[in-house]
Amino acid sequence: MTAYTLRRAARVLLVDAAGRVLLFHGFDPARQGHDYWFTPGGGLAPEESPAAGAARELAEETGLRLTPADLGEPVWSDDIEFPFDGTWYRQHQDFFLHRVSSWQVDTAGFDDVERRSIADHRWWPPAELAVSGERYYPAGLPALLSRLLQPTAGAGRGEASC
Repeated sequence: MTAYTLRRAARVLLVDAAGRVLLFHGFDPARQGHDYWFTPGGGLAPEESPAAGAARELAEETGLRLTPADLGEPVWSDDIEFPFDGTWYRQHQDFFLHRVSSWQVDTAGFDDVERRSIADHRWWPPAELAVSGERYYPAGLPALLSRLLQPTAGAGRGEASC
């Protein structure tokens, strides 16, 4: 039986004016060749709210500073199990949607693990991601974005200019 480390996380679907989502290209140091694209975000401190954690992670990983109120309520949640660097995690994660006109990503706030396991970042059009053949998380990301980015789905949510 696999022993899991329980973890709560918050992630941000950061979408620019062209409808592209920001993803990081990372890899698992313990599994050579297992690379993937994923959204900004990460684990929460014990008493941290999902919105506060998402705002903190976004600032650390991209340089974009928002308040938890700027992020609003989660637009989607899921539970996943995955290995990373030799540890198995069972994680509940909340996703927040935030739109920017554009953003120049600043990764100076990466921690040691992020510096060791993130190779690049890119703004992906959801349709291109869907047919790319690349591994990405969450697995249904293009469909989720298609649903969330419908003109009525995100009206009035998380608008910001840079």
